[in-house]
Amino acid sequence: MTTAVSATELSRSFNGFKAVDSVSFEVAEGEVFGFLGPNGAGKTTTIKMLTGLLAPSSGRATVAGFDVATEAEEVKRHIGYMSQAFSLYGDLTVEENVTFFAGLYGVGGERREERRGEVLEMAGLAGSRRRLVRELPLGYKQRLALGCALLHEPPILFLDEPTSGVDPLTRRSFWSVIYELADAGTTVFVTTHYMEEAERCHRLALMNRGRMIALGPPREIRGGLEAPLLEVRTGDAPRAAALLEGAPGVLSAGLYGRTVHALVEDAEEARRAIREALEAEGIAVESIEEVTPSLEDAFIARVEEAGGAPAD
Repeated sequence: MTTAVSATELSRSFNGFKAVDSVSFEVAEGEVFGFLGPNGAGKTTTIKMLTGLLAPSSGRATVAGFDVATEAEEVKRHIGYMSQAFSLYGDLTVEENVTFFAGLYGVGGERREERRGEVLEMAGLAGSRRRLVRELPLGYKQRLALGCALLHEPPILFLDEPTSGVDPLTRRSFWSVIYELADAGTTVFVTTHYMEEAERCHRLALMNRGRMIALGPPREIRGGLEAPLLEVRTGDAPRAAALLEGAPGVLSAGLYGRTVHALVEDAEEARRAIREALEAEGIAVESIEEVTPSLEDAFIARVEEAGGAPAD
């Protein structure tokens, strides 16, 4: 296995506040590696260090074999980076944006013309090259931003919440492109808030309060939840969830679609206690079944075990 990205005890502090605290992991060449965590977990700060945009306070990281602290310019030449804001210029046309980023990445001559055509084709904008970027629908902006990040064909691609705000169909199409890139050997490092996207990653790192709280394939993270999980169906799920949170024998409870998922100490005892508690408050219970935890269940449980999500 060839290592594309490596971090060892990587940390970053701001005026005494530790935004990233001793994070260690490795990402293999051609791997789709996901970073998952609540707002303020340290995901974006970690990416900024790995892309050479922010110096670590301590620890060490290498990207494409280059040290992020001492060889930041080499790191930047070997990566593509797509930020949350897509990094496009709204007052420039589609073609002007591509030309600008080609110059930024040192792609010139015949190669620039070839890559520009490929990027416009991938983005579905070959017939809209003179259109101002600010006029594009969000999905097209997303694909164009990705294409611009790939102009120089980098071996490693960093995507910071790239599908925020786009519709599910566009998100699915975007992930098809990610898989194609990974199959061709590109390493993709992606942060996301979406559980269905996290499930698509080869491996996940769960972050909370600047620390890594879980690392592994999605199935292992789901399977790491040891306490039984009950799915409670009632006629008033929001009220049921509020009543069960903190109830005896209930470790945590929350809404899951139109049901309540409750993590409990003992499944059989909890079934009886939950039914009695809800019916005493006039809430009819339709069913209580033990279910297999989803990634969302595992994520919420891990975050709560690690002190809860940071306050806004």
